[in-house]
Amino acid sequence: MALIVHKYGGTSMGSPERIRNVAKRVAKWARAGHQMVVVPSAMSGETNRLLGLAKELSPELSTPDLLRELDAIAATGEQVSSGLLAIALQAEGMASVSYAGWQVAIATDSAHTKARIQSIDDVRVRADLAVGKVVVITGFQGVDENGNITTLGRGGSDTSAVAVAAALKAHECLIYTDVDGVYTTDPRIVPEARRLSTISFEEMLELASLGAKVLQIRSVEFAGKYRVPLRVLSSFTPWDINIVEEATSGTLITFEEDEKMEQAVVSGIAFNRDEAKISLLGVPDKPGIAFQILGPVADANIDVDVIIQNVSHGGKTDFSFTVHRNDYARTVALLKAQVMPKTGDAQLTGDTKICKVSIVGIGMRSHVGVASRMFSTLSDEGINIQMITTSEIKTSVVIDEKYMELAVRALHKAFDLEQPAAA
Repeated sequence: MALIVHKYGGTSMGSPERIRNVAKRVAKWARAGHQMVVVPSAMSGETNRLLGLAKELSPELSTPDLLRELDAIAATGEQVSSGLLAIALQAEGMASVSYAGWQVAIATDSAHTKARIQSIDDVRVRADLAVGKVVVITGFQGVDENGNITTLGRGGSDTSAVAVAAALKAHECLIYTDVDGVYTTDPRIVPEARRLSTISFEEMLELASLGAKVLQIRSVEFAGKYRVPLRVLSSFTPWDINIVEEATSGTLITFEEDEKMEQAVVSGIAFNRDEAKISLLGVPDKPGIAFQILGPVADANIDVDVIIQNVSHGGKTDFSFTVHRNDYARTVALLKAQVMPKTGDAQLTGDTKICKVSIVGIGMRSHVGVASRMFSTLSDEGINIQMITTSEIKTSVVIDEKYMELAVRALHKAFDLEQPAAA
């Protein structure tokens, strides 16, 4: 049949009973004749527990040596869940074997807690598959050239699964989560949100990058680069559901844009509460000022999102950008130490009570007035826009955090996203 990769999140692996159900589901696929590779996350809450123990011993964990130890600690969560799943599979009568990332090996760079996969050695895995074993590989982790355990950052198990699927040239990678697919927005905010049967890779990449939590952005990037077919579906359906029904459920992330997709001007609304805004007011308006401000931020491995530089006034300009809220204090401290002394009498201000709301749709390429409708809708609700950024298929605004849910609900209604897709 086909080589299939399954990925299960922490909630799906959250208890012995749930692990047993995962094993029964995987065994069903294996008995149907498929070669099976499974990538599980740590049990729900386990990574937070492990990192919490480390922080009790040392509140400041940012030096390279301490980050190395954090990776060694955090990686154990996936090793436990992988071993438990292999045991559960054997209890189901399925030959199975579990591997840590360094045993495969999944080679990464040395950026501890944020490592990137460089290559995967598939020889050992293929040998096991050839003799009928189910192979369980830890998500979230790998090994650098010096033999150090590394982790890929939060949500890294998705990336691991897609990378393994790419290396093995899998027929499909199924991402099992606690939701049954990709929705037009979060149903907890908009109960009328609708599950999408298909979504284009470009749209999924934008939604993931803009705050949608269904898939981690690096996993979508990997899928796009290596054209790995992805399907998002629920692990909480009965494990013995008909395999044909299961294989066509959830949301398929497709690389083929068809005419039906073009009918949806906007496919989804994403939001991100985890942003903070930093502004430098009255900096010299001269060539290189953006690099002077953001260069040290990049050197510190801090991701910058929305950037705005205002028009010049009297040889001065205002420069604003957003970072993840967890990086806010570190970014401010860095700017005060390395940048502000070089900017004369410029002022540094910040705001941690913002959020980003975005509309996404490949239909935006061929329709005018979409951004205008977004701005009009927010205006009607009395919501002030602080920053705007756009691409071919998305428009994002930064607004006050307290208006986030109101903005999402209003935009979802304004673009008729609760309506079923046209047949």
